Amino acid sequence: MNRIKKSRWVPVLAVALLLTATVAFSVKNDRLFAIAKNIDIFATLVRELDSYYVDEIDPDKLVGVGIQAMLEELDPYTEYIPEEESDEFRLMTTGEYGGIGALIGSRGEGSMILMPYTGFPAQNAGLKIADKILMVDTTDVVGKNTSQVSELLKGPENTPVKVRVLRDKDTLNFELVRKKISLKNVPYYGKLDETTGYIKLSDFTTNASSEVRNALVNLKAQGIDRLVLDLRDNPGGLLSEAVEIVNLFIPKGKEVVKTIGKIESVNHTYKTAKTPVDKHIPLVVLINERSASASEIVAGALQDYDRAVLVGRKSFGKGLVQTTIPLTYNAQMKVTTAKYYIPSGRCIQAIDYAVSREEGEIYSVPDSLRKEFKTQNGRVVLDGAGIEPDETVPAPKYAPITFSLVAGNHVFDYATEFFYKHKDIGEIEGFDLGDEEYEQFVAWLSDRDYDYTTYLEKSVEDMKELAEQTPYYDEIKAQVEALESRIMHSKEQDLITYKKEIQKVLREEIVSRYYFQEGMIQAGLQEDAVVEKAKELLVEPKNIQSILTAKSE
Repeated sequence: MNRIKKSRWVPVLAVALLLTATVAFSVKNDRLFAIAKNIDIFATLVRELDSYYVDEIDPDKLVGVGIQAMLEELDPYTEYIPEEESDEFRLMTTGEYGGIGALIGSRGEGSMILMPYTGFPAQNAGLKIADKILMVDTTDVVGKNTSQVSELLKGPENTPVKVRVLRDKDTLNFELVRKKISLKNVPYYGKLDETTGYIKLSDFTTNASSEVRNALVNLKAQGIDRLVLDLRDNPGGLLSEAVEIVNLFIPKGKEVVKTIGKIESVNHTYKTAKTPVDKHIPLVVLINERSASASEIVAGALQDYDRAVLVGRKSFGKGLVQTTIPLTYNAQMKVTTAKYYIPSGRCIQAIDYAVSREEGEIYSVPDSLRKEFKTQNGRVVLDGAGIEPDETVPAPKYAPITFSLVAGNHVFDYATEFFYKHKDIGEIEGFDLGDEEYEQFVAWLSDRDYDYTTYLEKSVEDMKELAEQTPYYDEIKAQVEALESRIMHSKEQDLITYKKEIQKVLREEIVSRYYFQEGMIQAGLQEDAVVEKAKELLVEPKNIQSILTAKSE
């Protein structure tokens, strides 16, 4: 009897499977037909525009705009890279290009050297910060924008290039040979004190993990027994480098991150594959709102394994993985193919782009919908909005006058003039901008134009705008104007009130003239509240252990 029942079910199952396959095949065919149809419509539209539009059009530019607009509907990370932009894209992913090794930018009129990178042709030849570029080879670049000047300076490795610059009142000529420029992922590492090491990781391009490893080994040889890894302002990069960096601190065979997407080929579990350099050294990782992607993998994995204490502010919240797909005519597409999940199982993506497309506005995961996960020691961590630090340190708040002095290039220009007048400043640790030098800066500002609106003035201004809309404004007008007059800022007084923070930014800018990027980072560590908090925690091992231990309910 059972055999008869089973035999009756076989044709039914076969029919069901056939129907399922037919439906799936039909759906796929419908999608392929829709894609082919729309591509045909788009091609016809561009062709007819080129033929009939009243003015001449640039089909390449028009199609490029159309493609980018289409991709922007998905998320900010999926983008089209035409052939002419492939070198720039390669620089972003590898950190390598052929050139002189200097950051070029604008401070007022024309282009100038903003930072010659240590060990590369620009710095070796003697180019300095604030050198105004007048000519590249036989091309007069006065009046050209920064990207045009940058393109002229770039070129194949081992090719010569002549550069003419204006330094103060002198016109100088330099002959350089372009080299393969590999931007450092670790622009600075050193000791915060006799036993505390510090590594600044600014990117995750090729060799990032090797640079961190070398820095760590070197610092250990110098006697450090605790470490601060700074991932603040690091936008991320190569996932593989993030896995290797985590591996420096946790044992072989541990899961670091898992990627899960729509197609099987992008699903992958990344595990540590090497013996760690040091799996016991007390470790603090610094993060902020501009730490993203690979930075969040490193910080999140170390938090999930209770291997490091995180200090700073909540990270950006980018839990999406991009893959580069080659297209015809040497173009490429960087496309979001998966989400990543760190060891506790959480995805830290903050913005749901699928919901955002439906809602027509940016949709962030609300706190009420964030799910709880557990670290290795049982501490509660949440998904959906970046990596939250174990110890929060508020962002520094600078006064409007400080912003005005920096934005108006007054700090930059004074540091340049200081450099022209002073051959040396000695060691960074011993250089201090004293009261006398600060008074000279204040005097230097006296005939320069700068202004700003204080936070209090802005509040009163907003209040006045609201008051003007009320029927009784005439009755309170005199009081409002009296209040405006009372809180009107005084530049002279603000230069005294905010002297300490202005001295700090001015000191860092001056140090950069003598010690370049490395010196600027080192100088910035002084009076850094996040670094000070890290040092405070690392003084006593029990501080770290207490934070990494789950609290009983």
